[in-house]
Amino acid sequence: MPPWLCLPPTLAAARRATPSSFFRRSCLCSSSSNSGSFSASPSGRQQEEGDEEQSLVVVGGGAAGVYASIRAKSLAPRLNVVVIEKGKFLSKVKISGGGRCNVTNGHHIEPMGLARNYPRGNKELRGSFFSAHGPQDTMRWFTDHGVELKTEDDGRVFPVTDNSASVVDCLLNEARRLGVSLQAGKSVSSVSVTEHGKFILKVEKRTIDLVDYMNPNYVLVATGSSQQGYAIAAQLGHSIISPVPSLFTFKIADKRLADLSGVTFPIVKAKMKLDGIQKIIPELTQTGPMLVTHWGLSGPVVLRLSAWGARELHRCNYQGKLMVDFIPDIRIDDVKRILFQHKDQHTKHKVNNTFPTEFGLVKRFWRFLLEQEGLDGDMHWASMSNNHINAIALRLKQWIFEVVGKGQFKDEFVTAGGVPVSEISLGTMESKKQPKLFFAGEVLNVDGVTGGFNFQNAWTGGYIAGTSIGMMASTSNLEKQSCLQLEGS
Repeated sequence: MPPWLCLPPTLAAARRATPSSFFRRSCLCSSSSNSGSFSASPSGRQQEEGDEEQSLVVVGGGAAGVYASIRAKSLAPRLNVVVIEKGKFLSKVKISGGGRCNVTNGHHIEPMGLARNYPRGNKELRGSFFSAHGPQDTMRWFTDHGVELKTEDDGRVFPVTDNSASVVDCLLNEARRLGVSLQAGKSVSSVSVTEHGKFILKVEKRTIDLVDYMNPNYVLVATGSSQQGYAIAAQLGHSIISPVPSLFTFKIADKRLADLSGVTFPIVKAKMKLDGIQKIIPELTQTGPMLVTHWGLSGPVVLRLSAWGARELHRCNYQGKLMVDFIPDIRIDDVKRILFQHKDQHTKHKVNNTFPTEFGLVKRFWRFLLEQEGLDGDMHWASMSNNHINAIALRLKQWIFEVVGKGQFKDEFVTAGGVPVSEISLGTMESKKQPKLFFAGEVLNVDGVTGGFNFQNAWTGGYIAGTSIGMMASTSNLEKQSCLQLEGS
């Protein structure tokens, strides 16, 4: 059984096993205190109707969770908002893009085109999802909050400082300014719902033996690929699509490839053929830059393949064949013609010193190619046979690499899987199974290719969820005020 489906003990059992001093009941904190210490007794007994403010607990202090908390608090200033994070806030934001933070993608603005960059979610996100808050809205928000952005040639958007701290500090400072309580080093171990429709969250502090209970009106789960989020979702009636890795590099069997470590190819066409899978998957053919590493192959083209083939690759134990066309813009007949012309023009030159510049290849790769064909680099072009030239042309157009496993893409970890999108309402991000329960970000079965798309999913989902909660809380407070005024008249 998957670990996230192993539900924690019942609330009653948890209480019996915990010293009574760890339980406390306090009134909801005011929005100005920033202590975030609203809680309840495990029985979930409510205060008198109308005596309390609305409250929200966001589980997960990543991009989606913090962005949602800011939006909810902006719309409903009287809403008590607490964000619980078991590690450090915005840790993925900090390390993304090599520490520069790839905020979003500026080349995919139209929702339909944007949705095509999500292997899981491309059909569901074609509707109004990105229309509610797309890349332009994200860029405008950060610019309005003092983070100047730049769009690079490939569409990736970064802060002009090239430092993720600009984005992290902006989000955390805005959350604190609004009165959002940010609580790190805590995790939610169980969730239940009272007969009045409020939640009971069992919160444990990692550094000391402390258990607390929170009793919010709304819960937003934005835990990324953490099992904590899957456990909460399962406890509240949701199914979980088993998570598998996405966005990773390929380990290649040929150890001689390590000699090319660091060589970059501006554009290649790569096609993945998986062991044991006969069906044709169009997305397993991709075009883009490729990088050779000391253990195999990486770069945008490989990462896109790993994303689109995440589930199939997992099923095949990350083994298959990768066919690479190193010069996709030149047909094989033209490749042969160029090689034969080069031979005629350089008959007295050594083959490892002169090669066709039309191919855009670096000398290290050309020499490696000759070695793979068993050719002596010191031989002259005049000695190059027609069979050798045809073999080199074929290798350039159809070089097959044996993939034997996966690597991890730096310290960033993206998963395919999570709560099915069909179990939430994308217009509000609210659960279809439990009222006032919301989801946003990677905890859902949505993941994008590399290039800022995963963060855009987080910003959009967080914005929609925060908007929904903020509006619901504001409406509820207005209704309570109206009732109190009528009673007092």
